[in-house]
Amino acid sequence: MAERPFHHGNLRTVLLDEATAVLRESGVDGLSLRDLARRAGVSHGAPRSHFVDRQALLDALAEAGFQRLTADVRAALGEPGGDVRARFLRVAGAYVDFAIDDAALMDLMFQAKAQAGGGPPRVAEAAAELFTVVDSAMGPRSDDLDEGARDAFKMLFAATVQGIASLVSSRRIARGDGDRLVGEAMEMMLGSALAARAISAG
Repeated sequence: MAERPFHHGNLRTVLLDEATAVLRESGVDGLSLRDLARRAGVSHGAPRSHFVDRQALLDALAEAGFQRLTADVRAALGEPGGDVRARFLRVAGAYVDFAIDDAALMDLMFQAKAQAGGGPPRVAEAAAELFTVVDSAMGPRSDDLDEGARDAFKMLFAATVQGIASLVSSRRIARGDGDRLVGEAMEMMLGSALAARAISAG
């Protein structure tokens, strides 16, 4: 493959796209800047103009992953009609689809977020934006609602849908069974005492 010029106009995006493909094919252990340069058709030093080292690449992947998932969740919320249950079913569906299709990326995202201080600042900001969008599915805040319960519900939601997605991506259950579990989990969660303290009835 002929090498492209060092100053590839869209090199950062190309590298992140290639890195996402590698994650899908072989997981995080398969990632290296040199291999990404080969896949992108540029000199082996070119990626360092965007990522000083492999960790910087991983952090950028995590940030981009949160941004993509946020866009998917926002699109699900933007679909017309439905009460809070319908909204959460759409959000859960978008979340689970992402977590199944990009399981290694999802692991990377939350590993980065789990670092001390919430992870690198840009990753932390992207993760916070995701949970802000998820929060909007819960309806408006009011004095009658418990902020602690609202935060707990969001974390329980994320843990539940990621757990179901993990069962599917590891082939312990079929995807159709995962979809049914998501629906049942949302019914249980939204009918719980926690939800009554956290979610607007509107």
